[in-house]
Amino acid sequence: MPLSITLGPGNEHDSKKFDELINDLKELNKIPEEFYGDSSYDNENIRNNLESMNIKVNIQINSRNGRRPKPYNIEIYKKMRSAIEKFFGWIKYFRRIIIRYERLAITYKAFIIITCIIIHLRYGIWR
Repeated sequence: MPLSITLGPGNEHDSKKFDELINDLKELNKIPEEFYGDSSYDNENIRNNLESMNIKVNIQINSRNGRRPKPYNIEIYKKMRSAIEKFFGWIKYFRRIIIRYERLAITYKAFIIITCIIIHLRYGIWR
């Protein structure tokens, strides 16, 4: 699985970084077969972009959009969401990441990548 991390300001909506994330994956030649996202990614532009790239869309429905809900596989979504929540739980052990001491985004991103490597070595291979 490719590792692509995009950073943005804390007051910016997550879906605003979607295009940057997809472009990073295109550069790596690692287009996913399926995209899992929470309800913040539930908009027509994102769905159409993913479907045009032949990526299966599994995004939780945002009831505030006021349109007819699109189907998604709730069991797989729950498993992926659980994995993401576990990852954020593991990342909280690294105080430097949570508090964000670094001034430069590139330094912060480097520490996140190091943290991901440590988490992978601890939990990913042997469990």
